[in-house]
Amino acid sequence: MHAFRAGMTTWSVVNDDTREKRWQDHLPRSLPRYALLVCLALVVVSLGVVLMPARPPVPAQPPFSEQARAAALAETVRLKEAGSQLGSAKQHGSKDGSAPSADGPSAGAGNPAIERTVTLLTTQAQALLAPGESPADATGAAAAGSGQATPPATSTATPAPSVTGAPSAGQSSAGPSAAPLPSTAAGLVTALAKSGNQRLADAAVADGGLARLLAAVGTAQLLQASALAAGTGTAAPAADVASPQPSGTCPSPPASSHSDDGQSAAGQSGPGQSDAGQSGPEQSDAGQSAAASSLGGALAAVVRTEAQTIYGYQVALPRLGGDAAKSAAKELARHDTLLAGAESLSRLHCSAVPPREAGYTLGQSFLASPVAGLGSLEAATLPAYGDLVALSEGDTRQWAIAALLGAGKRAVLWGADPGALPGLDPSTLTSRPAG
Repeated sequence: MHAFRAGMTTWSVVNDDTREKRWQDHLPRSLPRYALLVCLALVVVSLGVVLMPARPPVPAQPPFSEQARAAALAETVRLKEAGSQLGSAKQHGSKDGSAPSADGPSAGAGNPAIERTVTLLTTQAQALLAPGESPADATGAAAAGSGQATPPATSTATPAPSVTGAPSAGQSSAGPSAAPLPSTAAGLVTALAKSGNQRLADAAVADGGLARLLAAVGTAQLLQASALAAGTGTAAPAADVASPQPSGTCPSPPASSHSDDGQSAAGQSGPGQSDAGQSGPEQSDAGQSAAASSLGGALAAVVRTEAQTIYGYQVALPRLGGDAAKSAAKELARHDTLLAGAESLSRLHCSAVPPREAGYTLGQSFLASPVAGLGSLEAATLPAYGDLVALSEGDTRQWAIAALLGAGKRAVLWGADPGALPGLDPSTLTSRPAG
């Protein structure tokens, strides 16, 4: 029995030794094969990596100001095309005998209000072109762009002012190609007012120079929407901007440099001077007026301009009668509020408030025709508010945007033409950077 167990143990040891020897003999023969398979696998993987196309980099999103400019250009070109088609339409229906437009014959070809609208939009489209951009590019933008810019979610910009009927800046909207062109005067009035509201909303968020340009475009489009409604017998759109009430005090005592800047800037460029309308961040340094060299200087120019305008209303009131006198008294009260607001903003920004003067010089033409004189005074306030839009931000800019629109309305009330870009000289846009 013991001999049998000893034999089995010896047989097991011999068998294990045989297996180990077979594995050792098999491994050297299989090693080249395994190495070849590993190399083939590496070659296949490397070829796959090389042949696989790399993902194109995601293009950087343009700054909000550039988006707002492109959106304004696209919508302006679109409205210009709609006005051109409406202006060239036959007054008594199309060639196929269809019925005339619901707006009536006065809304068709040859209507001066439509022609002025097309001219205004043409000027605005040229002003909105970036350096090197052609009108053909603008046409492509109108087909593929959006009528509303969207700031990035991380933007810390101040929300846009509340504008009647306008979505806030940053709210998504369909591009202008999503809707057909307005085919009636009423449709063009609505689209023009909507575009103007959106431009003002974007102006509250955009950077300085472009903010002023967008505010000028939006103001003119709203004013022209009302003029087009009156000229075609359609309903006038509601266009108003909520104006914040300035409040607060200077967080620190004003430095002497601030006081000197505000006084000298206001003194070198008085209210109503033509060069005030040619100043702003969109021009070269040589073309800037002293009044727009700083926020304090822009506020001082507004204070002086409003003080002179108030004096003009006080002189004109005794020379007016009837409805004109009532309107003048109403607008005089508004200017008193504007002057108080500008002075409050000056103190809030630690800027010196220019002292009120006893009187101002008015020409004989003003005394002979006070209505036209008031229109000239109101038009003279536009550049000062345009400067303030460009050089301010937050509630101060919203206040300036509302004041710019109000000044444009009052200029129209007294028969003055605010132009296609109220508060901005188009000739100063030649050196404006593209964003």
